[in-house]
Amino acid sequence: MFKVYIQKKLENYVKAYFKAHPEVKLIVVAGSVGKTSTKLAIGTVLSERFRVRVHEGNHNAELSAPLAILGIEYPEDIKNIFAWLAVFKAAKLRIKQPADVDVVIQEVGSDRIGQIPHAGTYLKPDIAVITAVSPEHMEFFGNIDIVAQEELAAANFSQSAIINRDDIPGRYANLLTNSNISTYGMGASAEYYFVEDDFTIQDGYKGKLIAKDWDEPVDVKLKLLGEQSIRTAVGAAAVAVKLGMNSTEVGRGMNKITAAPGRMQLLRGVEDTIIIDDTYNSSPLAASSALKTLYSLSVPQKIAVLGDMNELGETSLIEHQTLGRMCDPNQLAWVVTVGNEAEKYLAPAARQQGCQVKSFKHALEAGAFVHSVLEKGGAVLFKGSQGNIYLEEAAKVILHSTEEESRLVRQSQSWLQRKSNFFSKF
Repeated sequence: MFKVYIQKKLENYVKAYFKAHPEVKLIVVAGSVGKTSTKLAIGTVLSERFRVRVHEGNHNAELSAPLAILGIEYPEDIKNIFAWLAVFKAAKLRIKQPADVDVVIQEVGSDRIGQIPHAGTYLKPDIAVITAVSPEHMEFFGNIDIVAQEELAAANFSQSAIINRDDIPGRYANLLTNSNISTYGMGASAEYYFVEDDFTIQDGYKGKLIAKDWDEPVDVKLKLLGEQSIRTAVGAAAVAVKLGMNSTEVGRGMNKITAAPGRMQLLRGVEDTIIIDDTYNSSPLAASSALKTLYSLSVPQKIAVLGDMNELGETSLIEHQTLGRMCDPNQLAWVVTVGNEAEKYLAPAARQQGCQVKSFKHALEAGAFVHSVLEKGGAVLFKGSQGNIYLEEAAKVILHSTEEESRLVRQSQSWLQRKSNFFSKF
């Protein structure tokens, strides 16, 4: 009851804030994968013209989302009534003060049915961006059709929506009741898309942004890696165009987009090797996309370190097997798995494809093994879920310098202690 009371109070404060400041635009980001990266990319591009509020973390739940929208810190002790009284005081002050931002960008997440539709009871976004519909939290949702209903709800309670055409199956168009819909992606079938002219590992992508609103394409440089990252940048550009930014502002903002920690970030490894750090979390869509990106690199050796994809419920077997079948022995010197699900289902499928496979119970063992077989100039992909997988600790073993450890995810003292306790069990 205490949490319900707090949640209702916060939602009412959010409604009061936008009523007091109707000039402030609200952008929400929903989707099975890529919400935080897309949110941050939108913030980067919009900052070329607007004052922006965007939380760097993934505060997207019932209590954290309203606080992120209002720009108020989440209390350390959520059971302390005095901490919440301080939050309420700060919220009232935020409502009364002149607006300190022009745009609020907020992700909305869901790990059970009804959370995103509920957000529509207190949020009236100007634009919703839907990044993907793919398997997530399947122990709660059960099937992908229910996931689609959940994620696309954000498009329907917003004034307009921008949808990733590549990662949302067309059959779900019937779930959209909002007629003000635009699409973004990698091809000309979308209204906003990117045409690649050149790519290097050092400089990223050079190409052109095509927008339906512009007569001419705009040259942009994206210091990013992988098609998923390009889509994120294009989605951000689409929002900027919708808010009236010109081509010069949008192009300049896109050039400044960088990969967030643990999300397709390129790091230097030992012996002139390349690390693709995609360790923040993992899902079937994100893992397959990351693997394709590894295949696209021209390097003498490629190793895929693939951890469990958590929260898949009854679909875990088939999804891990499918990823295992994507492992190509002509591309990969080694497939290294971490976790029970990957060992049981992904590893056998990869072996059947003809791959060399090595399985480990935890990330530190996997990192040591990769270090022992890694060749000069090679590339290693680290991709796994956060819950008890923590592949950032495997990546740490082969980093070029300990100074780059700060670029990895979950490196706060609390996270390091939590991981130390976990690894001590083995």
